[in-house]
Amino acid sequence: MGLAPSESEFLMGGIDVGGGDNKGRRPLDSEINMIPFIDLLMVTISFLLITAVWSHMARLDADAQVPGPPREVEPTDKIEPEKQLHVEMRASDKFVLEWKQGATVISSFDVPRKDNLVVTQNGIKEIRFPELAQKIESEWRSAGLHRDASDRKFDTAVLHTDNETAYVYLIGVIDAIYAAHRPVTKDGKTEQVPAFNVTFAIN
Repeated sequence: MGLAPSESEFLMGGIDVGGGDNKGRRPLDSEINMIPFIDLLMVTISFLLITAVWSHMARLDADAQVPGPPREVEPTDKIEPEKQLHVEMRASDKFVLEWKQGATVISSFDVPRKDNLVVTQNGIKEIRFPELAQKIESEWRSAGLHRDASDRKFDTAVLHTDNETAYVYLIGVIDAIYAAHRPVTKDGKTEQVPAFNVTFAIN
């Protein structure tokens, strides 16, 4: 019955490189100590693990927002909002016209409100505001942005009203806004079209 090899015998490896025969030659068997190789293997594994952790930590530091002086932000071109004409019709005695750029009021004008009743040939009652139409047209000619015939964009008129305004008055004010005309060239032909696109403000 054989005995179990000791720890020192287990860590020793034998290599048979041949040799030794009946002619009296010495055998060339030798033993190699495996302990240094195991130590080298452990050191190599430890080095690789520590290096991997350091690389991961360095990558996190590069991406994290750590405390420190603020980073320089490259300036970007700020797009200014276009100027718009706001038409306020809540008052019963006047209209208020305002040129606004965003929330900034550039200029403001009051136009007396006179409800001119017009009856068409078909018996339909309509309301006209000729003073308002003249003022809007003159304002667009002096301050409108899109006046060239080749410009496909239009100025914007924002209509402010309340929920109780009758439909006939809304149509009258919109017709007054549409009184301002501008040339537009399309397919080689130039025609006159309303200078404003009308939108309603959110109450």
